[in-house]
Amino acid sequence: MQKLTRIVTLSVALLMISGCSYFGVYKRDLPQGNLVTEAMVEQLRPGMSRQQVVDLMGSPLLEAPFDASQWDYVYRLDEAYGGVEQRRVTLTFAGGRVAEVEREGNFSKAPPLSDDRGIGPDSEGTSAAREAPIDNVTPDRP
Repeated sequence: MQKLTRIVTLSVALLMISGCSYFGVYKRDLPQGNLVTEAMVEQLRPGMSRQQVVDLMGSPLLEAPFDASQWDYVYRLDEAYGGVEQRRVTLTFAGGRVAEVEREGNFSKAPPLSDDRGIGPDSEGTSAAREAPIDNVTPDRP
């Protein structure tokens, strides 16, 4: 009986310890939102139309739900083993044109973008070597 108690106690202790890892858990950087760079913000000018802003910055992450005269472009990078970097550009429109541009965050350096492919299948059309587009409009002539 005493031997069985030791085996059960040892088994329970090993089971409890097996959930803990000495090396830690794998973490990765988690970028979210619109990628906002200093070059993009420098091109914003009062008087630009909404379409010009969309062509430059893309569609906004947030639009004010009750007042469509404010767009927010937010970029947040939660670094795996570091802090959190957040950038925000708020555009205020008056009569369909940019009236005010507000910045929050550090735009002096470009956000780190990982180059590694990661786990998973390659997506079609993402190869480094780009092929020439196929011209299906003009038939081949001898």
